[in-house]
Amino acid sequence: MQALAYALERGGLPPVQGMTLLLRARPGAALQVLDGQTLQCQQSFRPAFEALDRLRLQTVERVEELSGGAARVIALPPRQKEESRALLASMLALAAPGGQLVCSVANDEGARSVEKDLTQLVGLGGSVTKHHCRVFWSAPLSGQHDEALAQRWRALDAPRPILGGRYRSRPGVFAWDRVDAASALLAQALPPSLAGDAADLGAGWGYLADQLRQRCAGISSIDLFEAEGRALAMARENLAVDARVKLGFHWHDVTRGLPGRYDVIVSNPPFHGLGRGERPDIGRRFIDVAADALRPHGQFWMVANRHLPYEDMLSQRFSQVQAKAEGGGFKVIAASGPRA
Repeated sequence: MQALAYALERGGLPPVQGMTLLLRARPGAALQVLDGQTLQCQQSFRPAFEALDRLRLQTVERVEELSGGAARVIALPPRQKEESRALLASMLALAAPGGQLVCSVANDEGARSVEKDLTQLVGLGGSVTKHHCRVFWSAPLSGQHDEALAQRWRALDAPRPILGGRYRSRPGVFAWDRVDAASALLAQALPPSLAGDAADLGAGWGYLADQLRQRCAGISSIDLFEAEGRALAMARENLAVDARVKLGFHWHDVTRGLPGRYDVIVSNPPFHGLGRGERPDIGRRFIDVAADALRPHGQFWMVANRHLPYEDMLSQRFSQVQAKAEGGGFKVIAASGPRA
């Protein structure tokens, strides 16, 4: 967002008149530069969405909810190639004739690759490098784009069957085309005796919640909490209606706490935010939130990278903490007796 602000103010990015759309928007310096313009934002990651909402910006969750015919479409494309290309094609569809496409990408997030993709799709109008990022843009759009390529790219992040058709997922979602090793280790360690009301924190596309209801006959309800809306949409598809287990799906930032009380909580907590740097503070906050939300007899089962330092927080918030499994660089820990 700093690099984008520089490009808008001093980096040679041509001005436009009319609606600006900002895809994968987040708070930052560029919003100050865009202040006063007609602006609509899109963000499917709940913490960033809420931050934009607190700034009283018009923000939607899904790209499909945005108004078309924009004079300028700006995006912060993701690292995942298929998702990024689909985003470029969506930007093109949202732009008015004569409009402009703008991308801002960190150098270590694939800036050069995305710039080549934009050039292939619509041609390059200019670029600038600042703050370890590249900002690049199209010339005014006048039908010079490759429509067949745009159509192919638009379909690249569409939901599709995975794991032999048992589940559905889409590029860009965490471990989108496989069961990640950490979640598999946790699922195998879950005792069949777990029972009552359960929650899955950071539920992704629904694998752990599905394994919990299959392996533990005493589970009566599962609430899935997931911050990434694109992943939660897949979880809704993957966990079919179950007469035995009541299911709840919540687009929710777990670090802000939980609305209910539970007998069982499972989690493969994220250790990254929107950037690439490790964020063990997120996992520690998940532990804190789980302890607050568990009933006195409740159990918390989590998996994490072996090197992440969660044991101290677990010991502070639970009277009993046990290592249950280890493998592939991951550890499964069970905690009970939540402390205030």
